[in-house]
Amino acid sequence: MSGIETANPTKPVSRPPSLRHRIADTDLWWSFKKHPSAIVATIVLTLLLASAFLAPWIAPQNPYDLASLDLLNAQLPPIWSADGQWPYLLGTDLQGRDVLSAILYGSRASIVIGAASVAVSLAVGATLGLVAGYYGKWADGLLMRAGDVLLSMPTMLIAILVSAMARQMLPPGLRDAGASSVIVFAISLSAWVQYARTVRALTMVERNKEYVQAARLIRVPARRIMLRHILPNTTTPLLVTATLNFGFGILIEATLSFLGVGMPVEQPSLGTLIRIGNEYLFSGLWWIVLFPAIQLCLLVVSINILGDWLRDALNPKLR
Repeated sequence: MSGIETANPTKPVSRPPSLRHRIADTDLWWSFKKHPSAIVATIVLTLLLASAFLAPWIAPQNPYDLASLDLLNAQLPPIWSADGQWPYLLGTDLQGRDVLSAILYGSRASIVIGAASVAVSLAVGATLGLVAGYYGKWADGLLMRAGDVLLSMPTMLIAILVSAMARQMLPPGLRDAGASSVIVFAISLSAWVQYARTVRALTMVERNKEYVQAARLIRVPARRIMLRHILPNTTTPLLVTATLNFGFGILIEATLSFLGVGMPVEQPSLGTLIRIGNEYLFSGLWWIVLFPAIQLCLLVVSINILGDWLRDALNPKLR
């Protein structure tokens, strides 16, 4: 039996590295550890997102439930003031609605609208950019000229006009229910151009490379080439753009709601809360507008800091 090799029980068996170790060995994680502001922004953003989506379980009150509101608890100051009451940590508004609960629920609405606008803009812009860059000629000219027309007008002005017109065209019973969808459409109408231009430029470079020419030679369908081969090479700039536009979308939604063409009072977002509180700012009820404004600033600033870090970390010229 000397010719038969037996396994050595004392020899350690090599195992593939775990997911945690693979992430720890990446350049992105190394850059993240060396960027204190990105770490702080990640912690702040994680806390804001968690508190917003856990609002039904951690909020002292459901601001959407009118039956739970008590006018006897209206205009209460924050808990550290002399007239503050538990559990209204940040005070109440004129309807007896807990400001902290309204902020948590309003943050969730703003985050969902911002994320949905980014998803829609990214899907439309990446698709049109692939088509324009891959086929060129009349498709490229038509799509890019449409983008130029949209870029010639301010994004905020387009969003205001589209949101106001769409709300007036909807039946009265659907205006409040469809307010979030209208805002997402209004933001995405002009935001897709940035994604389309980015993908178009990268596609025009990639379509002339050898792997694309080889795929054409063996008659791979154009749709498969664009989605399986070209699109993955555009993910890095798209990720940075989507992160920065996430905060921009939240700001646009807040502006629309502040101007009265966004979310209704019955479904408040951060912009709606700021608009309501701004009406009573000079009446001494400063907490109604201050705390939603702070929440909005923390949310947008943390997202922008992460976007700036991603732009620097994923740019090989800056390494």
